[in-house]
Amino acid sequence: MLNRIRQNAKLLFLVGTALGISLLLASGIADRRGPPLPPLKTVPTPAVTTVSRDVRTALNLSDAFQSIAASVTPGVVRIESERAPVQPRRMFPNRFRQFLDDDSARQQQPEVAGGSGFIVSADGYIVTNNHVIEGADFISVRLFDKRTLPARLVGRDPFTDIALLKIEATDLPAVHFGDSDQANVGEWVLAIGNPGFGDASTLDFTVTSGIISAKGRPLDVLDPASGNNTLDRFAIEDFIQTDAAINPGNSGGPLLSLRGEVVGVNTAIASSTGFNQGYAFAIPANLVQRVIKDLAEFGHVRRPLLGVSIDDITQEDAEVFKLPEISGVLVEDFSPDDSPARSAGLERGDVIVALGGKKVEHVGQLQRLIAEHRPGERVMLRVIRYGVQHSFAISLEQAPLPVNDEPVRTPRPVQGAGRLGIQVLELNDQLARQFGFDRSGGAVITAVEPGSAASRRRGLRIPQQIVSIDRKPVNSAREAQAMLRTLRSGQIASLMLRNPQGETTIVNVRVP
Repeated sequence: MLNRIRQNAKLLFLVGTALGISLLLASGIADRRGPPLPPLKTVPTPAVTTVSRDVRTALNLSDAFQSIAASVTPGVVRIESERAPVQPRRMFPNRFRQFLDDDSARQQQPEVAGGSGFIVSADGYIVTNNHVIEGADFISVRLFDKRTLPARLVGRDPFTDIALLKIEATDLPAVHFGDSDQANVGEWVLAIGNPGFGDASTLDFTVTSGIISAKGRPLDVLDPASGNNTLDRFAIEDFIQTDAAINPGNSGGPLLSLRGEVVGVNTAIASSTGFNQGYAFAIPANLVQRVIKDLAEFGHVRRPLLGVSIDDITQEDAEVFKLPEISGVLVEDFSPDDSPARSAGLERGDVIVALGGKKVEHVGQLQRLIAEHRPGERVMLRVIRYGVQHSFAISLEQAPLPVNDEPVRTPRPVQGAGRLGIQVLELNDQLARQFGFDRSGGAVITAVEPGSAASRRRGLRIPQQIVSIDRKPVNSAREAQAMLRTLRSGQIASLMLRNPQGETTIVNVRVP
């Protein structure tokens, strides 16, 4: 054991000696090479100050998107339209009525629909789609600052699916139009909508981007199922197609160029599910501007008349009429009355290839170009007549069409609705059974008047039991009605409500 300890001690001595010699040698080498090296420091990685051209382009595009969204979004609004419920006719024998919702009070719930729109003047003119407000009894507009104001229908045009509204406000952030003829396929665009509903803010504003996929798309979306021949004949469908995502609730919102100018009004999507699948369509801005000028001035659109019956060119047509390409619009016939086109010298078989210096390729495009003019204006048409070009100056006349705008109807008031617009009844045994409440007693809201203060509150629906008003318990309909009568104009009524499933909600309504 002692010998092993001695051997280990010798080994440690030799190792220590070797280390000491090595350090001395290293020190000597360092001395011969100069002073010792300074302590090492961590050197930070230099920041990237230059980017590639492609990355810079992407950053610039992103900046443009942000700038447009920030400047235009305040001018985009939410449109809500209310329709009085239609009382269905009794078409079923008594023995089947037990399977139906036979509650007349439920049928008084207003039908609420909505879409988007955008402000076009600081004094409150707003553009949206006709289908957003068609048949409405009451229209309201929700602004960027969350104010909700009633809107007046100035005029609507089902032939182009455009409507013009007016709210009483000033100093509003207006959105500006651009030239849709200058918008090109492949150009970047933004679609902004306000699909949020009522007081919900989860989907107040959406901004999507894409490119213009095509122009001059006919869709036949304006053809009504009822077979309106006038609409079939004069509907103008020459849409801008984009792959920017547009979903329900975005109808009526603006399609914007990178200049922040409106080049179209979003109006339709091609989808088998009801949601965007990559094909969305907008009404060209130049046509929209022409329509809203007439709506503002006359309340309806004065439609110019060329007086021709037309069709698209086929391959066979191009060969017969000696056209340089399969493009243009064939004149098949003239209107039965005095046709401006026939009076100017056009003939059956002429192919219209240009209007006002703009190339004409298909029927929808010609209809749109004509519609951008007003009755009485002169247009220059270039046609090909069996291989020979001719030019004609034509004075457009006014089409003798019926006025298709109609004022917002005044809804029939709900009996006993009061200032808030709610009908309150005693929750007796019969109503409790009909509505599905577990017990009777107290007050129940059985109807909401379209266009009232209550109808604009999403959480206020029927049937709902009134639990309290301004935190004071409600034990009967008489008590609720008395409490509501004491409310002053401008005061906010705070209602705690309970539905038949036992779920409660608090709804705050300002007294008009």
